[in-house]
Formats: sequence, C-alpha cells, structure tokens
Amino acid sequence: MLCLGIESTAHTFACSVVKYSDSDTDKSPNILSDVRNIFKAPDGSGIHPREAARHHSSVAIEVLKQSLESSKIKYKDLDVVAYSAGPGLGPCLRIGAVIARSISSFYDIKLVPVNHALGHIELGMSLTGGKDSLVLLVSGGHTMILVFNHKRWRVIGETLDITLGQLLDQFGRHLGLASPCGSEIERLANKSSKNYVSLPYSIKGNDITFSGILSAAKRLISTGKYTNEDICYSIQETAFAIITEAVERALSATEKRELLVVGGVSANKDLSRMLNLACRRHKAKFNPCPISFAGDNGVQIAWTGILSYLKTKNFIDISESFVNQSWRIDTVDVLWRE
Repeated sequence: MLCLGIESTAHTFACSVVKYSDSDTDKSPNILSDVRNIFKAPDGSGIHPREAARHHSSVAIEVLKQSLESSKIKYKDLDVVAYSAGPGLGPCLRIGAVIARSISSFYDIKLVPVNHALGHIELGMSLTGGKDSLVLLVSGGHTMILVFNHKRWRVIGETLDITLGQLLDQFGRHLGLASPCGSEIERLANKSSKNYVSLPYSIKGNDITFSGILSAAKRLISTGKYTNEDICYSIQETAFAIITEAVERALSATEKRELLVVGGVSANKDLSRMLNLACRRHKAKFNPCPISFAGDNGVQIAWTGILSYLKTKNFIDISESFVNQSWRIDTVDVLWRE
C-alpha cells in the first residue's frame, strides 16, 4: 500500500510517500520520500497566514515532483492520498486540501483527512516503539499532555493561553528574530552566563500558562539590565520547569511507564534533559521523537492516513472533504489503537 501525505498546516509545506505491507513485522512506516519547504517570515515578523499560503502554492508543484521522484513512484501507483485537515492556519490548510482533492479526483485515489496533532503522535509512537505512553505534544500550535483511553487521545493537561512554541516565537520576534524562533532562542540560551532572572511560574494542576513569562521577559529586556542571552536562558528554564512539573504529576496520576515527546519544540535539548530526569525519577522510559521528525512533515500525515484507512476504510468523497482550523485531537476516534 502506498500513501502520499501532504502537510500544510502552518509554515511547512511537505510531501512524503510511505509504503506499508501486511508482511511488515515491525508495523512502522517505510519512508520512501520526505520533502519539505519552509516559509521564512521577515525578521521580527510572525507567520502571516496568507503569505504562508502564497509560499505553499508557489512551492507545491516542485515539492510534489521531488517527493515522487525520490520515491520512484508515479501518481497512478498511489492507493491513498492523505492531507492535513486541521488544526492549523486556514489559508495554509486550504492549499494542501485543494492539491489533495485534485490528485484524488484526477487519478481516482482514495482521499483521507488527517488530524495534524494525531499525526505527530502516531508517527512518534511508531518510530520510538511506544506501547502505552503518556504523551507530551509541544509545538507552535499545541501544548498538551495526553493519554489514550476508550479509542481517543484524552487531554489531561494543556496550556490555558499561549503554547510553548508561541512563547518562544513571540519573544524571539520581540528580539527581531524571524519565526519560527525556537532554535535561535536555544542558541542564545546556550551562550548565557547562566544568570537566571526570576520570571512568573504558573501551573494549575496539569494546566499551565505562559503569557506571564512573555510579558515579564519583554519588560526585563526594556530595562537594559540583562542580556538577551540571560533572558532566553531564564525563559527556557522557567517554561521547561513548568512543563516538567506538569508531566511529573501526570506520570504519578496515570502510572504510565513511558513518556513520548513530540512536536517541534521536542527538539530542544534542555527540555529533553529535564524530561529525561523526570522519567528517571518515576522509573519511566523516555521516548523523544527523532529530531528529524519532530517538526511538521508529510510522513506523519501519510502514516496516519494509512493507519486510518487500513482499519476503518475511512476515506471521504471530495464533496465531503474539509478543513477545520480548530479540529481538536480529543474529538478524533482512533479505531486502530487498542
């Protein structure tokens, strides 16, 4: 079985071809291609949905072409085309959906909508060999702690305002950086003299807030008393400590013995270090998603599309295809997982 996955939720337009065979013993994705093109915002700017969508439309043909050429697959060989239907930026989602519909219609290929957040988790579970994980999803669009129960991923903790990725991006833009800013914030933090500056620490059960950290950090920068590096270091230390505390509470409450971390921010080494220490304290296995697949990619869409189609034959008619900017993961039935 061959599936083309199209990802277009935010700054990344990506296409991947994934192969699955019933004879595969490890039941993990056989990745034939993984091609991505990322929209780069001007310095100091965020991701404008229309500009990102314009970028996606301009690179889509070339990304598709490279993906198929790398996989040595032709359109007519595909069994399924899966696309990210949400959550995400509306104009960006529509670009991916239109391309998926066109391929599905012209070549008579099954069309499968995929929840982007679910794609992160399902690919992460497959790549790390996770069985019964507590999941931490941290990215520009999500900050959630989840467990699987009764055929759905249930949210047992999440941000009450901005996400961890948004905290890093918004502060980075305040410094004049271009989104996404996470890697540059991490670089600046690593250059710090480790002079920690106190920032608001807010956690409510397993729910967390980051807007106070952002406001306080901006005020501190305006005083000129602290270096950018020390403020970046302090933001990471505070925000990651909050996340780690919430994860520890969730590990204690659920008694899970493995933690899966997925999403773009999971690539941060300091966050991984803190979470790994927390897992050791709770005798839980630490399963970070491989860095090469931490960010948005087409593989997560193709692989989840395959799982959905194989178990449920859940393909849709083009007239019923959709995008949903606010499609929450805890509304999606995951019938292929026990």
